[in-house]
Amino acid sequence: MDIYNRVRRACLKDGMSAREAARYFNKDRKTIAKMLRHALPPGYRRSEAPRRPTLDDYVGVIDEILRTDKALIKKQRHTAKRIFERLRDEHRYAGSLTTVTYYVREQKRRTKEVFLPLSHHPGHAQVDFGETLGVIGGVECKIHFFVMSLPHSDAVFVKGYPAETTEAFCDGHVSAFAFFGGIPQSILYDNTKIAVARILGDKTRIRTRRFTELQSHYLFDDKFGRPARGNDKGNVEGMVGYTRRNFMVPAPRYDSFGDLNAHFEEKCLARQGDRLRGHTQTIGARLMSDLDALMGLPVAEYEACDHVSTRATSISMVRYRSNDYSVPVADAHHDVHVRGFVHEVIIGCGNEIIARHKRSYTSADMIFDPLHFFAPA
Repeated sequence: MDIYNRVRRACLKDGMSAREAARYFNKDRKTIAKMLRHALPPGYRRSEAPRRPTLDDYVGVIDEILRTDKALIKKQRHTAKRIFERLRDEHRYAGSLTTVTYYVREQKRRTKEVFLPLSHHPGHAQVDFGETLGVIGGVECKIHFFVMSLPHSDAVFVKGYPAETTEAFCDGHVSAFAFFGGIPQSILYDNTKIAVARILGDKTRIRTRRFTELQSHYLFDDKFGRPARGNDKGNVEGMVGYTRRNFMVPAPRYDSFGDLNAHFEEKCLARQGDRLRGHTQTIGARLMSDLDALMGLPVAEYEACDHVSTRATSISMVRYRSNDYSVPVADAHHDVHVRGFVHEVIIGCGNEIIARHKRSYTSADMIFDPLHFFAPA
């Protein structure tokens, strides 16, 4: 760099000619000319694309294999070694594995997705579920937590459940709408089976009945990300990780899910005082724009439960989600209707409620009220 600086000063400042500089500094005139063209050493530059005499005839075959691989699951795609073996066995390739590996690596690097930072309009939301371990009521268990984020302001709502079920999904929406005081104009989801019954060949989604009912009640628009593309709803994916690291470390220990969710709500409110990198306002201040764009809540709240019609058995039990719940003996052999809430199971016969039980999340459990087995006098 020192000689580079001296040559440029001599020629461009002191008036020395390029020919004289070549003699004085003992450099080729082409080297001197390059020094005068570039303020900094440009480094080595190729005048033409590199030639690969052994590989060039097989580049088309490799490119076709890589293109076809994009339609397959990752575990079934060709490795560079497998491509080399196919070239050698099927096309009489005589080159080395290293040459193929370098080419495949460069092609994969060039075809990787590139993402742009997104801006989000106020009044739109994203939803996802996460999992963590905790202790509820003295029992270690898996906690499934519902997350709704508002990407414009980065505000978040979190609620924990014993399982990721239809009723938990619906209850999460009801609770989030109440927390924010309104309904987002649209909500972005992954392709959870709770909401999407089937994806047709043209990518059209067939919604589940319960999700359709939820949407009809609150009138928000739904959007769905591409299968296996978490970046389509990157804000809520990030919030799932953030809340797990910051709200649930160390592992939460509470007497009930009610206490756990009170803790989550407190954390969500406290976070609104934070100011994130790249923003001059706090989350709470930016949340005002989101709240102004939300739709109003309906007069009647949605009943967040699962509905099942079944029949009471001869031993006055009703099976719901692999567990048996008792009903009065007078209702044995009768058709009943089960409403499965997150923490309660309510059984009705006709227009009457005949049994209420605490919800069980174990398998093959039997939950009964002894009074159900005594016939009224």
